[in-house]
Amino acid sequence: MATLAEPRTGTPDDKRFFLASALAMTAVMVAGFGLNIVMGRSTFDRPPVVHAHAFVFFAWVFLYLAQNFLIASHRVALHRTLGWIGAFWVVPMLILGCLVTIARVQAGTVIFFFTPLQFLVFDPGTLLAFAGLTYAAIALRRESDWHRRLHFCAMTLLVGPGLGRLLPMPLLQPYAFEVTYAVQLLFPIAGMIADGRRTGGIHPAWYWGTGVIALTFIAIELVTFSSLGLALYGWVTAGHLGASVPPLAFPSPPAP
Repeated sequence: MATLAEPRTGTPDDKRFFLASALAMTAVMVAGFGLNIVMGRSTFDRPPVVHAHAFVFFAWVFLYLAQNFLIASHRVALHRTLGWIGAFWVVPMLILGCLVTIARVQAGTVIFFFTPLQFLVFDPGTLLAFAGLTYAAIALRRESDWHRRLHFCAMTLLVGPGLGRLLPMPLLQPYAFEVTYAVQLLFPIAGMIADGRRTGGIHPAWYWGTGVIALTFIAIELVTFSSLGLALYGWVTAGHLGASVPPLAFPSPPAP
């Protein structure tokens, strides 16, 4: 979320890019979830843990946007305070994200364009990568050029659910997850292009950030199609309806 300390580097154009990107990411999330509600594919009739999950994650999205706005407008004191709040906010994000994922897998209600085991692995896996990049960015908060780019890459990992509600996911089956992940990479690629145009080179933070994103994808795929993934699925679903759902088969789409 931009920086926890006053940036020592960064041109006005640099700040404008990160603010514009934060606006774009926020728009993707709001549009994706808003479209689902408008089209009747989502309702507010959900368990309390789902509402808590939605609140915590959208709070982060808007906090990330606010932090970029504060840096762009030179309001560093408030920015620094909100930054420390964000550092602690990651913990409930991890907890609630995993709880909601496990609940859907146990209930056997994973959306039909993901296999249950794939969903069980990629959601927590993505969140762990997000947390890792976020805390790396916080550790480098005094190196604002690294800090803001690592936060940007961390935020890239969170826009998947928003993108997934905008992309034609049923038509992308059986590669809906893979395509969504690839589309997410357009954000850091845009950052590399912006760096190249502004400075003539690409900051190494982009390579580290996109490297983590790529390695996370590889790890998710390896675990999903391994005996470890099958054992994890069996342990999570034991005694629940999800145990009767084939872990690597796509569920049937809902009736019209």
